[in-house]
Amino acid sequence: METLRLRPWSDDDLPLLRDANTPEMTAHLNGPESEQQVRDRHRRYLGLDPAEAKMFVVLDPQGTEVGAIGYWTVSWRDERAFETGWFVLPEAQGRGIASRALALLIEDARAHPAGLRHLVAFPGVGNAASNGVCRRAGFELVGSSAGEFRGFQLQSHEWALDLHPQSARLES
Repeated sequence: METLRLRPWSDDDLPLLRDANTPEMTAHLNGPESEQQVRDRHRRYLGLDPAEAKMFVVLDPQGTEVGAIGYWTVSWRDERAFETGWFVLPEAQGRGIASRALALLIEDARAHPAGLRHLVAFPGVGNAASNGVCRRAGFELVGSSAGEFRGFQLQSHEWALDLHPQSARLES
């Protein structure tokens, strides 16, 4: 199995966001963003406070950028949690890259000093690939919801992973 690496987002990574901003890649996200929205997102990634969020580029064994993955602090069910999201470029899809990148991200989130209990993800209900990544990573499907995303309604599944399951058993 190929070994992947995660590298922190850098100023040089704007082209990766542009490569992912296609109708095919954004079909489950209500379509592509404008160039200004892509630039704004890149600036947000660069400005993330590491105490609250992290964004990574996914590198294949040859060091080629094949996607991105990250997590950020949200309010979820009346608690602070990390939310995650990712993408894998079309030429790298179908090789388990998203699942392996998520496994690396989970380890990073578990070690995060914030010590948050849950990692959550909200892939669109029609996004079989991302829902499968959540399932394979051990997330539990806990519901679904509808909300506005990029100006349109989006129906999403709600997945949650307990980042510290051993501590739950110890507290019982």
